[in-house]
Formats: sequence, C-alpha cells, structure tokens
Amino acid sequence: MRAVIGAAIKAATSRRLVSESGGRLVNLKDRLKVDSVLNVVWPPVCLVCGQGSDTGRGCCSGCRADMPAMEGQCRTCGIELPRTVEACGECSGRPPPFDRALAGFGYRAPIGSLVQRFKFDGDLAAGRVLARALAERLGDLHADRPDLMIPVPLNWRRHWRRGFNQAELLCRDLSRHFGGLPWADALKRSRATVTQSELPADRRAGNVKGAFALGRLPPGVRHAVLVDDVMTTGATLTECARVLRRAGVRRVDVWVVARA
Repeated sequence: MRAVIGAAIKAATSRRLVSESGGRLVNLKDRLKVDSVLNVVWPPVCLVCGQGSDTGRGCCSGCRADMPAMEGQCRTCGIELPRTVEACGECSGRPPPFDRALAGFGYRAPIGSLVQRFKFDGDLAAGRVLARALAERLGDLHADRPDLMIPVPLNWRRHWRRGFNQAELLCRDLSRHFGGLPWADALKRSRATVTQSELPADRRAGNVKGAFALGRLPPGVRHAVLVDDVMTTGATLTECARVLRRAGVRRVDVWVVARA
C-alpha cells in the first residue's frame, strides 16, 4: 500500500511540475518532501522483497545480508579479485591517478536493480538504502576519513532532465552517516559527452578526456574522495582524479556503491 500510494503521489507531483516548469520532470525538493511524508505516515517496507522491513529502514535484514559483497578487491582500482590477490595486472603495470578505490558491492542483484531505480526512476528511497549499505561497507573496509567528498558531476542537460545528480545525493547521505563529513561540488563538466554506458570499453577514456574542470574546491584539501554510484572501466573517475591532482590534492580515493 505504501509503495502504491507513494508512486501515485510522485506521479501527481511530477505532472504538476511538468506543467509549472515547462517540461522539467523532477523537482528534488518536492520529491524529498514526499518521501519524508511517506516515511512518517506509513512504516517502511523492504525495497527488495516488498515485505515489512524489520530494520525500520528501506531494506530488511535478510535482503541486506544478500547484497553481493566482493570476496576481494584490487587494492588500487577496486575490481573484484580472489582474496589472496592484492592487485590486478593493470594497476600493477600502470596505476591510475587515484590512490585507492573502494566498492561496496559487485554490480549484481539486488544492487543492480536498486541502482537502476535510484538513477533512472528517481526512487530516492533506493538511493538512501544504497548510501547506508555503502557506509556500512566502508566501515568494514577500514576506509580513512577524507577532508572532503566530491560527487562526480553530471552533464547539465542530463542533470536537468533527471532533476538530481545521484552522486550528490549519495554524498549527502554519507555525510549524515559519518557525522557531517564535508562534501562539495569541487568538479564541473567542461563539455558534453556521450553516455559512457553507450560506448564500448576502449572508447570510454577518449570520450571523457578533458571533460572535467575544477569547480569550488575549498582551500587546504589534502585528501579527497570521489563519490559515484557505479565504476565500470574507471575512465570517468580517472579523468576526475587527474583534475584534482593538478589542483594540488595529494591523495585522491574513490568510493562507489558497486564495481562492475
């Protein structure tokens, strides 16, 4: 019932916003208000199995336990490896400009469907589930506390159509979880690019080369973390890390919900 009513409210909100904004589908502030009301009026259900959540959150303990934590990760790029292997061949021969990538999970069920709901359906509750699960995994992975989290920026057209940047919302929720850990839009897109998922792996680095520039980077940042939802080839995060390195950031890490 909660899910059905929530969908109806979101649909009505979206229709109203379309007429008021000349076509823009989503207003983030209104969506956050809708989600807040639903959380108060109806008890949360698990977004994965649809049953009542025994945790009081958007994911029950059973489905949380089924999230696909990786056996081991490359100590640099975070790709899944056997537990006995510390680094992949690519990073051993040509390490990326970031120091360490930590991925909460492999890009498998139920993580993949939650990412899709969050990113493309505007399901903010799914985003909160992912951020909370990532925060818990970062504790397990002994992540060092950085000076600043930096969301990977979206192209402005994509941001306008979607109504939000999923990396910014992840930063917002991670900040709450980690006691006000600072975050800022310290990077910006300097040109439009083709969506990375539409390109073969060997064309992705060229697609994003020179596509990012420094934004509002606070002074004195020595250790920054790039935050995004999914890392596949790492081309986007590599290009972002290069910009931060050129700006004088000494250590750049990466936190992503999932590694594909």
